Amino acid sequence: MRRQIGYSCLAAAALALAGCGVQLEDETPGQFKANPDVAMYPLTVKVTAGPMVSQPVYVFAVSDGQQVPLSLSSDGTYQTMYPVKCKRTFPLQYLAVWRLQGMVTKHQLFPPQPRQIQLTPPPLTAQASIDTSGKPDKKTRSWTGGVQYDIVTAPDAHITGAHLEPVSQDKKDVEAAKPISVVSSFPIDATCGSPTAVQLASKKQLAHANLVIDTDLAGIPHWTTRVDFAPQPPQQ
Repeated sequence: MRRQIGYSCLAAAALALAGCGVQLEDETPGQFKANPDVAMYPLTVKVTAGPMVSQPVYVFAVSDGQQVPLSLSSDGTYQTMYPVKCKRTFPLQYLAVWRLQGMVTKHQLFPPQPRQIQLTPPPLTAQASIDTSGKPDKKTRSWTGGVQYDIVTAPDAHITGAHLEPVSQDKKDVEAAKPISVVSSFPIDATCGSPTAVQLASKKQLAHANLVIDTDLAGIPHWTTRVDFAPQPPQQ
């Protein structure tokens, strides 16, 4: 959604007001899919300046005490890539700075109160395979492995519990889930940017089930991952 604001000049006469303002048209969307790789998001603003405004106009993104300059692009908009890590939302305002006829400096924040830009967390692991090509553990007589989860929209979170369910109520799927057990202790700390794993064990070389985890991560109270225990082909 585009938002527009005019910055009026502080002048005594009405005639002096004409043409000395700056308008910002915010073209930045209110929501992004969280990017766990580069963790940077495009901000775009269109600026319109009156005839009494000297060029250039400077625009800065303002968020959490930081000011990041925007650059004038070939299409006439001001743009930048803004870094945000380990957050579900971030506040956003723009600071415009300009001069009137090269003499008086003006500046204004848009909007008066920050917008909250939403970052939608990426899906957690949907499927996982645990290799049972080797021999089982001598002590437990089980094949073991972890299902990895990456948290990217919170500084920290917790996997508070987990359980296993058959992938369907078909008799074969019910039987295939019985050899698998959760061996992790809970809660498990999940730090942003650090892979976190729930450990499983299977008494049989071939088995599969749904792993359902419980978390305190906003927006993802539960998550289901299909897990397959099976011998994996050798890598070429």
